[in-house]
Amino acid sequence: MTISHSTRLCTLILSGLMLLGRPMYVAAQPKPLTIAESSDFEATSRFADVIDFIQALQRQSPLIRVETLCTSAEGRKVPLLVIGNPPPASPAELRHDDREVVYLQANIHAGEVEGKEAALMLARDILHGKTPPYLDKLVVLIAPIFNADGNEKISPDNRPRQVGPKQGVGIRYNGQNLDLNRDGMKLESPEVLGLVQNVLMRWDPMLFLDSHTHNGSYHQEPVTWTWGLNPNGDTTLLDYMADTMMPAVNERMREQYNTLCLPHGDFMDVRNPEKGWVPLEPQPRYLSNYVGLRNRLSILNEQYPYVGFEERVHACYNLFLSVLDHCRANRDEIAGMLKEADRKTTARGLNPTGDHGFIAEYGREPIRDRFTILGYEMEITAQEGRTARAKPTDTKKTYFNVPYYARYTKQRAVPFPRAYLITVPDTAVIEKLQQHGIMVERLTKPVSLTVESFTVTEITPSARINQGHYTNSIQGETSLEEREFPAGTCFVSTAQPLANLAACLLEPESDDGLIVWNYFDRYLGLQWGSGPTTYPVYKLHQPANLAKETIGSLTER
Repeated sequence: MTISHSTRLCTLILSGLMLLGRPMYVAAQPKPLTIAESSDFEATSRFADVIDFIQALQRQSPLIRVETLCTSAEGRKVPLLVIGNPPPASPAELRHDDREVVYLQANIHAGEVEGKEAALMLARDILHGKTPPYLDKLVVLIAPIFNADGNEKISPDNRPRQVGPKQGVGIRYNGQNLDLNRDGMKLESPEVLGLVQNVLMRWDPMLFLDSHTHNGSYHQEPVTWTWGLNPNGDTTLLDYMADTMMPAVNERMREQYNTLCLPHGDFMDVRNPEKGWVPLEPQPRYLSNYVGLRNRLSILNEQYPYVGFEERVHACYNLFLSVLDHCRANRDEIAGMLKEADRKTTARGLNPTGDHGFIAEYGREPIRDRFTILGYEMEITAQEGRTARAKPTDTKKTYFNVPYYARYTKQRAVPFPRAYLITVPDTAVIEKLQQHGIMVERLTKPVSLTVESFTVTEITPSARINQGHYTNSIQGETSLEEREFPAGTCFVSTAQPLANLAACLLEPESDDGLIVWNYFDRYLGLQWGSGPTTYPVYKLHQPANLAKETIGSLTER
């Protein structure tokens, strides 16, 4: 069959229109509405509603693909939207492309649904050309319903203290009764494992944003956010988030999007609010802290629950816009910082010095900027044996010059090694490291090395179960010893980009490592004797040329 010249011309014109930043034919079609919008913000989307909305977008635009982030515990395929111009079929297509990837995640706690509705609205408006032209410099990944199982337990009885939606919201935990925002280190849920393997390792986004709704101190700002706070992360990235990105995003929220915004936190002392404002703890079990340890920018977004649902959704939407604005405007600078952070982390592992240490105990100091908080006069009620109860009055009050204690600092550090040697052939431990993307090798020849050992003198499990674990508190002592390591000993070099994460997982004094989450209990239980036991992970400080090979994944073994 012969194709006419006019047919070829029409095909070229249509292809050109499809590749424009704002596809003209999409804007002429009616925009699909989210369940929140169509119900006048009295309801939130169920899983089927989200899928229907996504499919409507696919029918309207060629600039969106859908991948599966994971299959939930109850069998739901959690969608991952890939929005680009054109949408890359895989990360490999971006190797010779200067676009950078940004990832937005919502509904990790399925009672906290503002991000879900805002993320769907954002996807639609990007495709309809109603936002700034992000797709000229960015590929936007969106997981609008991360906790799909929890979302289906919608009831008006869930989160009754927050203002709407009237028809109810889902529950906090997933289909395994796990809090997904406590799974950053153990990776025991399909959702967080899928996030790590199918988003962070596969697409390597420059920025991760995790959307929540907070229950805490009372204030007038409808949206708050903070960043990855773990002090063992790259200090350049921590400083950039605190001193550059935070003020820029907050100013844009106020000036361009007419939305009040505040760093996420709570008052240190409700009796004296101007004493200070504090965020959550820095443990990497929290996903924003976890992603920071991977040398990437990360954001924890929390909506304020005591204003109306519609206001919360729009405030969250405006934060998404402001963050994307910043990433687009500063794409090259951010990409350069991330590349340099990976380089520095790898180089440190080749030659750790006294300046390099793993922070085992940390303090907390205020960042450079102070903040004004639009709050209320509080009614304080003393409670015997408990923290005083604070309730807001109807009288508004502004708190000026409030320090934000979001910089976690070194109080005690232990030497950062060149490598960790694991002497027990525990498949669960090795596979856990590999699930995070950490390179693990094995010795192919026996060797005698001087190493640092850690003798456990006390191990105390938590009194209450925590995410299916009785988490450990460890006490012990270090010493140097000469030790024979047989062929087959596992070897984790710190000369790799994920060395900060590897250290948090393997250090015996880490407050969120595998030893905390019971992965080494069988070797530390003292059940075969009364004396102390040695943690079966040793630290190598001196250079050594060793015969070793990379351990393949489970499917390769």
